[in-house]
Amino acid sequence: MKKLLGLLIISLVFYSFNFKEDKTTAFQDGDIIYQSSNSKQCEAVKIATKSEFSHCGIIFIKNGKTYVYEAVQPVKMTLLKDWISQGTDSKYVVQRLKNSDKLLTKEILNKMKTYGKSFNNKDYDLYFEWSDDKIYCSELVWKIYKNGANIELCQTKKLKDFNLNHPAVQQIMKERYGSKIPYNEAVVAPSQLYESALLQTIYNNF
Repeated sequence: MKKLLGLLIISLVFYSFNFKEDKTTAFQDGDIIYQSSNSKQCEAVKIATKSEFSHCGIIFIKNGKTYVYEAVQPVKMTLLKDWISQGTDSKYVVQRLKNSDKLLTKEILNKMKTYGKSFNNKDYDLYFEWSDDKIYCSELVWKIYKNGANIELCQTKKLKDFNLNHPAVQQIMKERYGSKIPYNEAVVAPSQLYESALLQTIYNNF
């Protein structure tokens, strides 16, 4: 009897674990995923944007495997499970475009992927410039939607619109720009994407 109960408990734990893991199989091409980390830049981003997120990417499925296409150094595809493990406490949020079944057709998704490939292996943009020479995480996601699907997830802001007065933010800005801070540079932050009225949250373990 004790052996039977032990096997039953093990089975329930195994089932529960796999049920949680299987949530990731429900993600689709074009979903947007967010996380946080503890680097100096990430902390500055969270403070400046008043958000718990410092990094994001777009989910693409290839050959049956789920990846996050992300702007790091360099821009690359990262297996979803590896991407999740890189975030603080493996916590993340996934959002999906509303009416994605109608708006993100196979043809549109192929356009998004094709456009996205133009950034593959490009350098990460430490200066958050609005150009295609280098690129940062939320800029990559925004431009893939805008140029691949003709969907503008949110309006851009100017650098000066963010909370730049905190010492941690000031330090990063001084290191990057010196005295020539581009206050009028167009910027898109992960928080702006997250707050988009066009998106809905489908998973959140924060």
